[in-house]
Amino acid sequence: MNAAEIRAVLPQRYPLLLVDRVTSMEPGDVIETVKAITATEPCYAHLGDDATAEDYAYPASLLIESFGQSAALLWLAGATPSDRVTDDSLLLFVGAREYTVEGRAYPGDVVRHVVRLERVVADTAFATGESWVGQRRIGTVGSLMAARRPRAAVAEPAAGPNGSGVDRTIPANTSAQGGRHVR
Repeated sequence: MNAAEIRAVLPQRYPLLLVDRVTSMEPGDVIETVKAITATEPCYAHLGDDATAEDYAYPASLLIESFGQSAALLWLAGATPSDRVTDDSLLLFVGAREYTVEGRAYPGDVVRHVVRLERVVADTAFATGESWVGQRRIGTVGSLMAARRPRAAVAEPAAGPNGSGVDRTIPANTSAQGGRHVR
């Protein structure tokens, strides 16, 4: 898959679209993707002229997000058109367990994610895998969980402290992914 094909599947856009290309895929089984890191990434915008080389280590939170987007591409590759993410549904990054950072990636590196789809239960997918820079493994994911939910169910107003509704509407075509990682 090239960049245009990836954009047709994933709802993320700049600056949070973190998969540049799919290099290989066996739908429903395994995918390999790449993310090229540049010194112009938004995560480096705050760095001053006195930044050290280590200050340019790519954030682990963005590595796991890129991994999660790769898992979503694999999951959705086997989906029927009616099961795809639409304006009426959201793709949610639920969380990751046993996420281990073993190394760092820096501007100029190309991160390769190898993701295996372990199982899909209803509208929830579970994946595992590794992230690499060249022949050096920089991270492992024991279990990543993602869910597809109806937008209306996620965006329903929640009761505030005084019982009134709080608008949690999520506009169409935006990333609703979030989560945390465990190191």
